[in-house]
Amino acid sequence: MRWSSALGPLRVLAVVLGLVPALSGAVELRTIGVSLTDMGNPFFTQIARGVEAAARRLGGPDVKVYASSCAYDVQRQIEQLNRFIEMKVDLIVLTAADPEAVRPVIARARAAGIRVVAVDVVAGGVDATVMTDNLDAGRKACTLIADRLRGRGDVVIVNGPHLSSVIDRVRGCLEVLQTYPRIRVLSSDRDAGGSTPGGFTVMTELLAAHAHIDAVFAINDPTALGAERAARQAARKEFFIVSVDGSPRIFERMREPDSLIAASMGQRPSLQAEKAVALAASMQHGDSGPPQTILIPAYVVTGKMAQWPEGAWR
Repeated sequence: MRWSSALGPLRVLAVVLGLVPALSGAVELRTIGVSLTDMGNPFFTQIARGVEAAARRLGGPDVKVYASSCAYDVQRQIEQLNRFIEMKVDLIVLTAADPEAVRPVIARARAAGIRVVAVDVVAGGVDATVMTDNLDAGRKACTLIADRLRGRGDVVIVNGPHLSSVIDRVRGCLEVLQTYPRIRVLSSDRDAGGSTPGGFTVMTELLAAHAHIDAVFAINDPTALGAERAARQAARKEFFIVSVDGSPRIFERMREPDSLIAASMGQRPSLQAEKAVALAASMQHGDSGPPQTILIPAYVVTGKMAQWPEGAWR
């Protein structure tokens, strides 16, 4: 996918929330390359849009944004990054398909004077990382599960790709559930690929393996929607589902009377993108110093809310 925009004049806005210094004068961000793991997931599409929106504010009239999806294919992502280096872009924003496999190409980009900022997940050798506090998101999700179960029941975790965000969510969840002796985790290592079809397949298999389940933690909203579809097909409705993303689609689904999805821990993909671009812009004025990591808190979204939380998904 290629996005190219004629962008407006530079202006530094409050969206950086004090995390980068105020700038004066034009910032040399003429071209930005974006490599994301899955543009079929609305979360990553929103990141691409957020990069474009931030570039429109912080760049100049000729800035162009090129966004690509690697579909979790590491070699494809490396090829995309190499292409950005050949294009001599000023900034690369990426969600890494593998944090270590991309380290050498990130080093080449930085050696060529290109700033590299990771969003959503960590990546080796970048200038900065902006992501949700995924450990806390997992803790919040499974605290909600434990509270709703009153500290007793059988839980399954529908896992996902071996990325830092997913690893941290599951780790945070398990940290909480392991403090409840009467909660059993029936499964926690099944990778559904972070997708709705994967969630459907893995949940179908888990339902066949377990006659009774009290709660499900899904690592993202697409996985949760697939898990719920599997439950409907199997005529199972004894459990509820909690996930991470807080997307508009999951909010609307939670509000339907037959929904099994109880809550989702909201993320701010656009804000991640905005901070990534703002950090890169500030680095144009001097040495970036030690790599920075910015964690953005998650928040709870439920179907009982009268409306989608203000500022959600941005």
